[in-house]
Amino acid sequence: MAMQDFSHSLPMLLYRALDAVMPRFRRVFTAAGLTEQQWRVLRVLWERDEIAHNALAALTLIPQPSLIGVLDRLASNGLVARRRSDTDRRVMYVSATRAGRGLEEQLMPEVAKVYAELKASLDADTWQQLEFGLRTLAGESPTVAAPTPRASSTRSRKKT
Repeated sequence: MAMQDFSHSLPMLLYRALDAVMPRFRRVFTAAGLTEQQWRVLRVLWERDEIAHNALAALTLIPQPSLIGVLDRLASNGLVARRRSDTDRRVMYVSATRAGRGLEEQLMPEVAKVYAELKASLDADTWQQLEFGLRTLAGESPTVAAPTPRASSTRSRKKT
């Protein structure tokens, strides 16, 4: 089997895609005074009342030792609260404060605009295939049905 050309290798394609996508989101986070990691934490907390530190690390893909620093900064800014478990002192629970939850109303419309721009740059079938393929590659159970190939699909790619 011949080795894939470096510029066409999967890792490089993924890095280039990430470099094309993340600056758009980072502008939104930075405008709110957040890092990407802080955003990930808040985004998870907006969906839950409270979550254990280890589960939060797993969902945000932030290693537990690094997550402590992220949470320290969020707590010092009044955006998250932490409490120890009543039954197991090793377990720490994290929740968003009122101020942390307030950022959701401010940021989610801006994030939705970024998603709309990204989706507009691809036709609907390609977007669905992209999500399906990435979820499958990551070992997740895809939430969208596998797209059916269409021989006569002639939609062109839109530029953003």
